[in-house]
Amino acid sequence: MTGMEILRLVLDAASIGMMATGMVFVLAGALGVLRLPDFFTRMHAAGVTDTLGAELIIFGLILQSGFTLLSAKLLLVGFILFLTSPTATHAVANAAHRAGQKPLLSRHHPAHPRDRVEQGGE
Repeated sequence: MTGMEILRLVLDAASIGMMATGMVFVLAGALGVLRLPDFFTRMHAAGVTDTLGAELIIFGLILQSGFTLLSAKLLLVGFILFLTSPTATHAVANAAHRAGQKPLLSRHHPAHPRDRVEQGGE
C-alpha cells in the first residue's frame, strides 16, 4: 500500500466514524423528543443533540469531499447551522414560556432535609 492509499483509508474511517456518531446523536435526540415528559425537556433534547449530530455529519461529509468547493459550501452550511439551531431552539422555548407554557418540574417531590425523620437514633 502506498502512503496515499493509507491516508485515504484513514480519512474514510474518520469520516465514517464522524457520520455514525452524528447519526447516534440525532437518533438520541429523536428518542428524547418521543420519551421526555414536557415541552421544555423535549426542546432541550432536540436542540442539543440535533445540533451536535448535524455538525458531526457535516464534518464527516467534509472529510469525504476533500479540499474542494463542495467542502467550502459544507463548511458554510455547518457554520450557519451552528449559529441558527441554538438560536431557534431558544426562540421557540422563549415563545412557549411567554405564552404561558409551564415546565413539568417533577412528579416526585423529595422531602426537605429538615422534615426528614432521623433514622438509627442519630
